[in-house]
Amino acid sequence: MKIVVAGGDGFCGWPTALYLSQKGHDVTIVDNLVRRDIDEELGSNSVTPILPLEERVAAWKEVSGRDIAVRIADLTDYDEVAAVFRAVQPEAFVHFAEHRSAPYSMIDREHAIENHRNNIEGTLNVLWAIKDFAPDCHLVKLGTMGEYGQPNIDIEEGWLEVEHKGRKDRLPYPKQPGSFYHLTKVHDSDNIMFACKIWGIRATDLNQGVVYGLETDETRLDPRLVNRFDYDAVFGTALNRFIIQAAIGHDLTVYGNGSQTRGYLDIQDTVRCIEIACENPADRGEFRVYNQFTEQFSVKELAQKVQKVAADLGNEVAISSMDNPRVEKYDHYYNAVNTTLLSLGLEPHLLTEEHLTEVIKVAMNNTDRVKRELVMPTVTWK
Repeated sequence: MKIVVAGGDGFCGWPTALYLSQKGHDVTIVDNLVRRDIDEELGSNSVTPILPLEERVAAWKEVSGRDIAVRIADLTDYDEVAAVFRAVQPEAFVHFAEHRSAPYSMIDREHAIENHRNNIEGTLNVLWAIKDFAPDCHLVKLGTMGEYGQPNIDIEEGWLEVEHKGRKDRLPYPKQPGSFYHLTKVHDSDNIMFACKIWGIRATDLNQGVVYGLETDETRLDPRLVNRFDYDAVFGTALNRFIIQAAIGHDLTVYGNGSQTRGYLDIQDTVRCIEIACENPADRGEFRVYNQFTEQFSVKELAQKVQKVAADLGNEVAISSMDNPRVEKYDHYYNAVNTTLLSLGLEPHLLTEEHLTEVIKVAMNNTDRVKRELVMPTVTWK
């Protein structure tokens, strides 16, 4: 298939592009490289040293013998988006190209507005370009489990059967997003659903859990293909922060009592889920929602797992509690459905001690790149 991977220089996009290329698809990466600019803005960096995009792609061709095309383009510029669709005529458009950090969207008013502008405007441009230039193209859009929030009922896959005053209907699952970033994902979902209804677009919304891990089979082929590893309190996940804190001998800092629970999945499962969605496209006019995660953990459970593996590697660290910069529930009910991708062939990679050992060793080998002042949070919701 001809597949565009938008945001193909990023944490999820890069290994996805390699995976799809290795599977024989004709892959084009579209990226405006803004994630690298944000590193400069925040004074941050990837723990793993990553090459410029052109050099990464050249290394992939050298290792695999396969070409990946690169187009530097900004999805908020419709002329650039239209040019991509005219030139490539994609059969699938995998959309990772959004600012993905909740804390980044909460820094201040300007960042909240920029987050909305980049994410929502970019997705709208993609929808219009599909309508105008590639009406059979299947949009595979990365959503987030964070759209749902922490409801006191089971989280279904995008839709809910409702009975009210004797009448029944199938409605979009109620959304309770936890940041301005998560709100952009809700707006995306609504806009995509509407475009499917009025234009007959085919779309799959992948509500993804928190992704962990570093390597895939493809990135392991050569050190030049290594994926990025964010650790700072703005773009680093809780698990990544714990891993870096363990590597540098810092307390593992849990927000609040650590009972906040979310869905998680390995980066190796992310790339496989994208493949499953691309190879099983939605029908014309169909808006599908899949919950993309494999396990559920509380924040404290993650800290305890990292603490044990770090100790086995000779790094004894304590777990400490700190004031939560976010506004979120503790000790809440959390039970989400994730059956569709499993039924389509996903075989999960679970969070084992062996897996954590691999990633913590990478962190320990790169502690000279860690900027310790970035590990603790500075952005607050309050």
